[in-house]
This record gives sequence, C-alpha cells and structure tokens, in this order.
Amino acid sequence: MQKKWILRTVSDKHLINKLSEELHIPEPLIYLLVQRGITTYNEARCFFKPTLEDIHDPYLMQDMQKSVERVEEAIKRKEKILVFGDYDVDGTSAVALIYSFLKAISQKHEIEYYIPDRYREGYGMSIQSVEYAKENKFSLIISLDCGIKCHQEIDLAVEYGIDVIVCDHHLPDKTLPNAYAILNPKRKDCSYPYKELSGCGVGFKLIHAIAQNRGMPLAEVWQYFDLVALSIASDVVPITGENRIFAYFGLKLINVRPRQGIESLLTFSSIVRKTPPETSIPTKSLKTVFSREITINDLVFAVGPRINAAGRMDTGRSSVDLLITKEKDEIINLGKRVDMHNTDRRELDVKTTQEATDMALAKLNLQDRKSLVVYSPLWSKGIVGIVASRLVEHFYKPSIVLTLFDGMITGSARSVKNFDLYIALSQCRDLLECFGGHTFAAGLSLKPENLDAFSERFEQVVASTISQTSLTPSIEIDKEISLDAITMNFFNLMKKFAPFGPENSPPVFMTKNVIDAGKARVVGQNHLKLSLSQRYSRSYPVEAIAFGFGKYYDQITKGSPFHICYQIDINEWQGKSMLQLNIKDIKFEFNPTDLIPA
Repeated sequence: MQKKWILRTVSDKHLINKLSEELHIPEPLIYLLVQRGITTYNEARCFFKPTLEDIHDPYLMQDMQKSVERVEEAIKRKEKILVFGDYDVDGTSAVALIYSFLKAISQKHEIEYYIPDRYREGYGMSIQSVEYAKENKFSLIISLDCGIKCHQEIDLAVEYGIDVIVCDHHLPDKTLPNAYAILNPKRKDCSYPYKELSGCGVGFKLIHAIAQNRGMPLAEVWQYFDLVALSIASDVVPITGENRIFAYFGLKLINVRPRQGIESLLTFSSIVRKTPPETSIPTKSLKTVFSREITINDLVFAVGPRINAAGRMDTGRSSVDLLITKEKDEIINLGKRVDMHNTDRRELDVKTTQEATDMALAKLNLQDRKSLVVYSPLWSKGIVGIVASRLVEHFYKPSIVLTLFDGMITGSARSVKNFDLYIALSQCRDLLECFGGHTFAAGLSLKPENLDAFSERFEQVVASTISQTSLTPSIEIDKEISLDAITMNFFNLMKKFAPFGPENSPPVFMTKNVIDAGKARVVGQNHLKLSLSQRYSRSYPVEAIAFGFGKYYDQITKGSPFHICYQIDINEWQGKSMLQLNIKDIKFEFNPTDLIPA
C-alpha cells in the first residue's frame, strides 16, 4: 500500500533564526525543537538536560495526602497491605516498585502482591482478588494501573471493610468508584500539572510523597526510576514533560546499575550494555552479543515483550518475581522461564496472525469495509491484542480480534491514526458486556449471540466517522535536508533529543533525487543495501539500508534518481562505526497528493 508523505513545516522563520543564534546548532535541528513545542532557550536547556528539580510535587495530585496518611496508618498499625496490579508491563513494574518500597519501610510479612490471572479473572480488579483479600485479612488494597473503572469490585471491598487506594492513569468514567482514595491525574478535579503519567508513574508519585512525609533521602526513591522508564517505554505514553525526566534518568540507571532482572532479559536478547555487566546470564553462551548503550527501543522490543509474555502465556507473577528478586540463581531460572514464554508467544503469534489474515482476506467485501472484525473460538485470549496490531499494520483499518473464553466472546481492538477507538466502541455499548481502553487500543467482551450485530454496528460507526486520510498509511517527515548535512557531529547533536518515543519520535528526514553509487545489492530477506549520493554533491556517499524494498533493485541499479525518507542510525560492524540511513520509504516520482504539508 502506497504511503503518503506528510512534511511538517514551521512558519515562524523569525523564531528559527532567533533560536539558531542562541543555541548554535544546525538549522534542521532547530526545526525539530520548534516542532516539539520548544520555543525558548530555557525550554531547550530543560529538554536537552533534564533535571530532578523539575519533577512535580506529588502532593499536587488529588487525594495524595489522604493516600499517604492511610498507608502510614496501615504500617503503624501493622495492617496487611495487598499490592494489586495488572498483568502487563506497566502493571507488573508498578507492583514491583510499590511492593519493594513498602517492604523496605515496613515489616516484611505485612506486604503481599497480587497479579490477576488473565484468563480466569481478566483485566483489572476482580471479585476473586477481593475475596482473596478478605479471606487473608487484608485491610488495605493498593491497585496499580487499574481500578478506575472497577466500581463493583471496589464496592465489594468496602462492604468487607477493606480500603482501596486506586493508582491509575486511564480515563475515568463520569462517576468515580467508591474507593478510599483515587490517584489519577486524569481526574477532572485533579490539578496535577502533568496528565500523561504511566500507571507505574502514578505509583512512583505515591512513594515519592511517602518519602517526603518521612523526610527520607530522595536517593532512596530515585533507585526506582528504572521501573518507571520500563513502564513508560512499554505502555506507549508520551515521552514529554515529567515522563521525559523519568525516562532519561531511568535509562541512565539501567546503563550504569540496572536491576538484575532487567539485565537478564536484555542479555537473553543478546544485548549487553557498554558498562561492564554484572549479569547472572553467561554471555559467552550466547551466539551474538551486542555491547552498546541501552535505549528506549531496547526496553520496547527486548524487555517489554518478555515481561508481557509471562502474563499472556502463564502468569504475570513471574515478571514481578524477576523484577524484585536479588538472588542470582533465582534470577537465572526466572529469566529463562520468562524468555521461554516469549518464544512460545512468538510462535503462537505467527500462527494466529496468519489465520486471522487469511480470514480477513476471505471476506468478500474487504475492500469496501472500513473496519475488520475477525473471530475464532480456538485463538488464545493472551495474544489477540498483538494479532489486532498486526492486522492494522497489514490492512490499515481499525481491527478487532475476538475469541471465546468461558462462554463469552472476548478480545482486543487496535486503531489507526486519528481515529478514536474508545468513542467508536461507546456507540456499540448496548451490544457489549464490558469494554475499556483508550484512543488506539481497547479490550471488550460480548455475548456470542451479539457477535454479528456488533460486527455490523462497529462497521457502520467506523464507516460514518472515519476520514479517508485515516485509512491511508502515512509517514510524518520532520525536515527535508541534503545528504551533505549528515555528519557525525549532526548525528551526535540529534542523539541529544533522546529518549525517543510518542510525541518525541526519532526524527525522519527526506532527501530528493538521490542515486546509488554503484554498490546496490539485495541482502537477507528482500532488503536493499545502498550507498547513496546526490548529484553535484561533494560529500562521500552515505550508506543506507532499506528493509523490504528489494523490489526496487532493478530500477535503482539502472541509475534512476529517487526520493527517500529515513532515520539516521549508526551501523556498528567488526569494531567500526559508521553513519547509516534507515530508509522508511522510497518514491521515484511525486504525484500531487503524495507529499502533503502538515
């Protein structure tokens, strides 16, 4: 499917000139700053050099004072506290954070944690978990990354005399649950300055406030930045504002002194940080080891999926155990188990994705439909979200993948750019038993007899509200530059924009009329290795890789000029480092609608 190129623009040339004079960095990078809302010297300083002083006072969050007082009361009275969290990365990292902190400041036997079973209990607080709390005489539950919609479960806890502190970051309903306290920056009555915290980030604000209340050295709180960074990376929250500070210092911690559970999962991915590792995994037993600085991408693609796989294939408790334990033998065993779950998950993912794709292609009116809903009672509930994401990548339509569990149809939905999935599902609520999520991802369940009606209603809603632009894949380009601009100094300055993520994506550049210097070849599975230059350029050719673009080999080797959009990376091979363009798309000519100014 042909992609539209959207070229972002900056109209305020005076601002560009002013910042260029103040910052003394290349003009294309000034454009990147302004596109990210950075318009003053001080804002640029804070962006390039995050400081702990810019972290907000946790007591600005609604219900924080009551939450701290209730936790302190529970510790003083030696009440039993149950730390409850979702089974994904955000939930398990939040549980590891709160559990470890509370154990450190209270008597160890008074704290336990609970991760729900994805298959038997589903997402969020369950009736079973509340019954467990009652039977085991817990008087306080701290829920993490969930709870804001758990009205029935929290009402039952209150009936049993159990207080609940909700630490969540999902959008609340119009009516809040009857919890003792609710920490959620998205509450309408919450004046906390930053609204985009992860669930673990909200948990961090709670321990930050407790530490302040106790007059503890804040260094004892900063040691949990690695868990917050992991949650930010994996939960795809914006890496702006306070999240940028957490991610920045969390990555520093992971690169210098990571907790052994995180390092073990990196090592199982054949990634070793440059600082000499103290990992329990013998790296010499691995086929290939990449020694380099750990980035957000490593957390997203190496650590996060392995932690998630435990909850998908078995239980999220394994992930929490791995993140909190310090026993080397236990770390090795838990790391192997979590890695094995990830291997099993990948195999099941490939099989199910192929079945779902074949099912979608078999639909007679696929081209006319604006959405996809596929169902099989044989699919695993644990991977339907991954498969839905794969369908969006392939067909570029809002997609829902459903399976049967305990007599109920349940599944996950994923969306395309600029289409609000949550609002669409809201218009089908009379056909659903429950649903929840946000703009781009959601979960849902419904009775089998409502499947056909729901599928058609969802299609009607999408077809009547989605724009054609949202159904066309696109690439946002930050700036057009010449190949001459790409130097090691330019790249090193660009790296200071990291950590990258939502709302601060790795920059994408565009260069027109490039030609291959005669070294083009197809490598691997249909990938192009190129050496590119521009006509009349005095600089040396720039190496490039274009994954999946082998089909253009003949046209490129004939000397045809073409246009590229790309990210700039470093290729390390046999001890040498060189700049390399990671090409995202290739066009040989521009149709009038192919390049759209943003």
